[in-house]
Amino acid sequence: MLEYIAMNDTLASCLSLSGSRPALKDANAVRQQIDAIVHLAVFGSAQEQALARYAIHAAAPQLGAVSSSILGLYAARGRGEVSGFTVPAVNIRGMAYDTSRALFRAIKSTDAAATVFELARSEMGYTHQEPAEIAAVVLAAAIAEDYKGPVFIQGDHFQANAKKFATDPEGETHALEELIRKAVAAQFYCIDIDASTLVDLSFEKVSDQQAPNAKLTARLAQLVRQIEPEGVYISIGGEIGEVGKSNSTVEELRCYVDGFRAIVGPGFEGGLAKVSVQTGTSHGGIPLPDGTIAKVAIDFETLREMSRVGRDEYGMAGAVQHGASTLPDELFHHFPEVETAEIHLATGFQNMTMDHPSFPAGLLDEMRAYANAELSDERKDGETDVQFFYKTRKKAWGPFKRQVWDLPADIRAAIGQSLQDKFEFLINQLKAGNTRDMTLQNVVQKPVELEPPAIS
Repeated sequence: MLEYIAMNDTLASCLSLSGSRPALKDANAVRQQIDAIVHLAVFGSAQEQALARYAIHAAAPQLGAVSSSILGLYAARGRGEVSGFTVPAVNIRGMAYDTSRALFRAIKSTDAAATVFELARSEMGYTHQEPAEIAAVVLAAAIAEDYKGPVFIQGDHFQANAKKFATDPEGETHALEELIRKAVAAQFYCIDIDASTLVDLSFEKVSDQQAPNAKLTARLAQLVRQIEPEGVYISIGGEIGEVGKSNSTVEELRCYVDGFRAIVGPGFEGGLAKVSVQTGTSHGGIPLPDGTIAKVAIDFETLREMSRVGRDEYGMAGAVQHGASTLPDELFHHFPEVETAEIHLATGFQNMTMDHPSFPAGLLDEMRAYANAELSDERKDGETDVQFFYKTRKKAWGPFKRQVWDLPADIRAAIGQSLQDKFEFLINQLKAGNTRDMTLQNVVQKPVELEPPAIS
């Protein structure tokens, strides 16, 4: 294996491979060959993946892109020092490298440093992107676009599976703990813990309903604080209501945060930076029989009041809105108006990619056939073919990752441009443009050295 790697010009040009562990010898060589290196980071052999990912992580801070925590900016918002914008958090599902590059271009063109790249626990499964892979892809995209500044990589919905937790709470908890360890090792310095699935509405008191949520969130947050690198305070988010369920209330927010603090203590460094709430949306939107998305009524006053309580009473950045990427364009300017701290955007960009006129019809047909053959048990009675594929096609990203990644350059460029245009529009609607200066003033950029892999 070592002989093969030594002959691989792509890796040998930027890494010293003569010892038992690699060392970066030329960050500029990584930049010059970033497309080939990130391809190895995703599709190479296990050894090539490890070396390519190490090269990306080692070169990125030298080239100006530093994986960072957004906690400092959110703390400043909690103190009332910054306001008037909503941070977009984009889930990087399919065409991960091209999507990330399009988002970095949009960040640069709008001066929107307060923007997050993220992936949820469930998405990591069906897109076949473990934390180490997606972190390397995002940082590679930063290098490719010559982005300089903090890079916020977030674990979205690190969520407890309620059914598994009910039968094996320690087993499910350990699975979440292992995911957190992998994410922090990959330089995810923003993590959203979602134990809202454990809220027990059988209790009469709201504090009792939220107690299981607060308890598991506190345990996982304490683990984050134990393993975070020295000098890095990871931004931790919580959640009080499952997206798609009943709308959240201020009482739920207070009971949850008070329950969390009763366990971790008032001096818990950083605490919770934000809390996700339910305001009337659903993940991915609700597809109608003809394929259009049902209209929803967003409770913006709930967002306003919860963000106010989060800031004024707990020093957090405020409330987080999920399931928003399929909303009508004319709604997005309302989120900064009510001081929503963060908004999560995923399915809309997936739709833009798969429905793009440049996306190969034959490949989409293959994805549809895969869904019909492998995911048929997810079809509900009365569901049309259009509704079924809309709901399940996100699970085709993993099995078709290589085919999508290797699409011709002109197709990827056309889709990438459309994504960039949409990112720029949303950044501007959310008033997240021109946030670079305030972000740099409040965020600590502390490069952390990734442990070099062993060379076998």
